[in-house]
Amino acid sequence: MEPVIQIKPGATKWDIRQKVWDYIEEKNLANFPRPVHNRIPNFKGATQACNKLADLQEFKSSQTVKVNPDRPQQQARFVTLEAQKTLLVPTPRLRTGLFNKITPPQGATKEQLRICASAQGVKDFSVPVGLDAKVKVDLVVVGSVAVSETGVRIGKGEGFADMEYGMMVSMGAVNESTVVVAIVHDCQVVDIPEELRESHDLTVDYILTPTRVIQTNCKFPKPQGIIWTKLNTEKLQKIPILKKLRALEEQAGKDVTLGISPEAEEPGLQTSQPARQTRRRPRQNSVQDAEGEPRQERGAASEYKARQRPARVRKESRGDAGKEGETYERRRRRSGGNMREKGSEEGGSEVGSQRKLPASVTTVYLGGIPAGLRVSELKTALREREAAPLRLTWQGAQHRAFLDYSDPEAAEQALEALQGLNLNGSSLQAELAKSQRGGKRSVQSNRRPRPSAAPKSKPAGPDTKSGASEGTDS
Repeated sequence: MEPVIQIKPGATKWDIRQKVWDYIEEKNLANFPRPVHNRIPNFKGATQACNKLADLQEFKSSQTVKVNPDRPQQQARFVTLEAQKTLLVPTPRLRTGLFNKITPPQGATKEQLRICASAQGVKDFSVPVGLDAKVKVDLVVVGSVAVSETGVRIGKGEGFADMEYGMMVSMGAVNESTVVVAIVHDCQVVDIPEELRESHDLTVDYILTPTRVIQTNCKFPKPQGIIWTKLNTEKLQKIPILKKLRALEEQAGKDVTLGISPEAEEPGLQTSQPARQTRRRPRQNSVQDAEGEPRQERGAASEYKARQRPARVRKESRGDAGKEGETYERRRRRSGGNMREKGSEEGGSEVGSQRKLPASVTTVYLGGIPAGLRVSELKTALREREAAPLRLTWQGAQHRAFLDYSDPEAAEQALEALQGLNLNGSSLQAELAKSQRGGKRSVQSNRRPRPSAAPKSKPAGPDTKSGASEGTDS
């Protein structure tokens, strides 16, 4: 079957990623969260593709299945639980460990199993699995940005799937015969040049799409463990479990020499991102997308550096276009500290803030933000609850933020996910902004929205944006 996305000779991994992300966005082939850039796409038809997992003989004969924590593979997690198999889900971004073993309530109903398979369910119904656990994984399910019919896989560029597999090898949980399944949209099956594959890259044995089941008969070996020379001290600081594994392997007499500094090479990445990513704002290497993840700029090394720095909060209101690369703190000091806190964060597409939001955009008001909370901490919470917006307008000084979603349905999903959100001991209030509620008033305020010409000494209402362009890109 001819791939719908054609890859030109000489393309890099970042060229392929960008081409797939752009195509999915242009053809509207993804569900929330959007845009899909710098993510594992939550493609339309993911449920149908995941349901094909139950038909694989390798799945039927398996006892323990590891499934990635991304939204498009949620149905695969449900299928695994419904088949009464042991489900292991990696800790998102490996922050607090390697695996979580999902433990549904005794006699769980189908609806309860669906909850257990969700991102929140993984937190609420799981127990951690350590590196010293005696576990055998029979089948591995991974998300991907692109895969080829020969079994070559490209992720979103951070190397987590490769590291997870390498750690499982070190644990003795997997071996060369362990079956790996990628679940993607049909358009994500492309011709990936085999020369792009590297020794640490995880290959796949099956590809499941909404319309196809592809057995790759992959001839390439899977990773034989963690390749320490591709990592560095900075990566180990961010992923503590790597430090623990390195200590264990060092005790066992293995060579655990790390690679050179992150200035020279990014761990887990295989090739630089094309220079076109830097042409718009060459100064802003630390801008983060709606998931709290930075846009890749100036290649793999600077991308990794950017992921470790807090987001810059920018003022991009009218008349300040020339200052959009300047940090909020620098301008605050220059103005004597009296400047109001403003900021915006957008989705991580290539064009970023230069493109207009869709006409159907729906805004959610988030109030009760505690003093001292960083915008990066809020974005992390939104990402973990799978409620990352297209754009985030940060008004921390007023203890609130506004979240823009692509349409009312996406906003409702976010509202549901944000119920009960508690940060730094404070419960946050999430509801549709006044402009979205047809004149309905907030349940916590009976004040009428103030007109735009209100005196400057009085702040705007608790759930209305204070100005047409404050802290936002339009």
